[in-house]
Amino acid sequence: MELKNHFANELHQHLREHMTKKDIEQLIEIPKKPELGDLAFPCFTLAKILKKPPAKIAEEITFQISNNYFSKVVAVGPYINVFAKRKPFTSKVIHEILNKNLSYGDDKIGHNKTIIVEFSSPNIAKPFSMGHLRSTVIGNALGKLAQKLGYKTVKINHLGDWGTQFGKLITAYLLWGNEEEVKENPIEELFKLYTKFHHESETYPCLNEEGRKWFKKLEDGDIKALGLWKWFKNESLKKFKKIYSLLGIQFDSWAGESFYTDKMEDVIQELKDKGLLQTSDHAEVVFLEDYNLPPCLVKKSDGATLYATRDLATAIYRKNTYNFTKALYIVGHEQSVHFQQIKAVLNEMGHEWAQEIHHIPFGLYLQEGKKMSTRKGRVILLEDVIEEVIQLAEENISEKNPELQNKTEVAKMVGVGAVIFHDLKNFRMNNIEFSLKDMLTFEGDTGPYVQYTHARACSILRKAPIHDTNKFTLENLNIDDYSWEIVKQLYVFPEKIKQAFDRFDPSIIAKYLLTLAQHFNKFYGQVKILEKNEGLVFRLALVKAVTIVLKEGLNLLGIQAPEEM
Repeated sequence: MELKNHFANELHQHLREHMTKKDIEQLIEIPKKPELGDLAFPCFTLAKILKKPPAKIAEEITFQISNNYFSKVVAVGPYINVFAKRKPFTSKVIHEILNKNLSYGDDKIGHNKTIIVEFSSPNIAKPFSMGHLRSTVIGNALGKLAQKLGYKTVKINHLGDWGTQFGKLITAYLLWGNEEEVKENPIEELFKLYTKFHHESETYPCLNEEGRKWFKKLEDGDIKALGLWKWFKNESLKKFKKIYSLLGIQFDSWAGESFYTDKMEDVIQELKDKGLLQTSDHAEVVFLEDYNLPPCLVKKSDGATLYATRDLATAIYRKNTYNFTKALYIVGHEQSVHFQQIKAVLNEMGHEWAQEIHHIPFGLYLQEGKKMSTRKGRVILLEDVIEEVIQLAEENISEKNPELQNKTEVAKMVGVGAVIFHDLKNFRMNNIEFSLKDMLTFEGDTGPYVQYTHARACSILRKAPIHDTNKFTLENLNIDDYSWEIVKQLYVFPEKIKQAFDRFDPSIIAKYLLTLAQHFNKFYGQVKILEKNEGLVFRLALVKAVTIVLKEGLNLLGIQAPEEM
């Protein structure tokens, strides 16, 4: 898209001695009030360089900018504001969207580059709670954004299927478990056992030692321990896959922590060979004082490995297998120090590519202000939430549109969309207080609001007397302000995609879709879209462009866009 580029070029002609074109582009913004212009350049940075008031600089430069692409250039205080020539700009934007369809916004930035996205990664034998939703939907959205920008994307569900917790679970099952009850209701029963273990271990600390012993047996290949572990894992996967199916999420790899158990010894040996592994309190660690980090524990005193050992092996395996350009780990912020340690150890090992490992942290779902905890039994099950939302969505649709043919299918799209959008509209580092009421609000800043806007636009196109929207002309038309605001929003979609990916922040797309939907609904309320006059084809082309961008924007968030609601 060229408007911003033209503005930057014009400014650069006069500022090349003081600023690069890239620096200029980064400063260009969209005025908050449309009557002030379509793009604006603030002169505050230049004031420091030129030793002049920013308003004076804005006034001087304004008179030097040509109006080949702009209908008006004005100085507004310390800003240089430009107004685009509406007709050529509108024609270019709408024709590009109609021609590219859902490929609008595609880019080749990632051509011949691979990105690893590790996300979701629940622990087996534990319920899939609301606490897992954030990693799951943020990671899925970042994977889709990467694909949109041309990257080959490998989506990995790094299952938590190894570690001391399984020694504890095996201990709990052997002490209190009932085989028939577990077979009948595996996840719920195993969860009860896990919760009981932590409750009892507060009174009987010796249970923790017993748990460690059973995990060591598991690592050593004990037949009984392995048999129970495989059973727990298989039952968990059945449940997980049902939830992923509801969310419409797929993975390229399900290789969990256990996949790397036979790859850890090579890492430990490499650390020894490079003189990085040292003994401390009978355990083996890598000291990281130069990074202002605590030592990275690689092997416990009993010889058992740790999360860090497996993550080191995982990173090296993935680099060797996929030769990734970037590796994204969508994991809660409480693991920040851990990932700093992993990167530091890999760097000490001489793996320069460690700099391309990015930990993408996020805030928590809170329940009455408190963190959800499987250990303490304080969880809200994601499957229950999704199923309840779908049911309520169907009731809502039945009330508003009883004649709708595929109510169940649409209710699933709307219900799942409500859950995902409720999460992704928030900046990922913010905590979210769990509220079914907020999630199920079908008006305002919600997924169903955006979906309904898409369905409304599709309905207009179905009712239209003309369906060939490519042959519109703007020669004798005035572009009204409502249409113009939509055109400007459609124009920035490709830029929003890049911003969302560069900042690892899908909320940029969610907020963009809300803004576009709001502008479209103002247009719908003020303009007679289907009125038969010379502007009809253009208005239908504009509506069609909106449906394309809303549908693709929702898709990037992992949400479907029904054509009827």
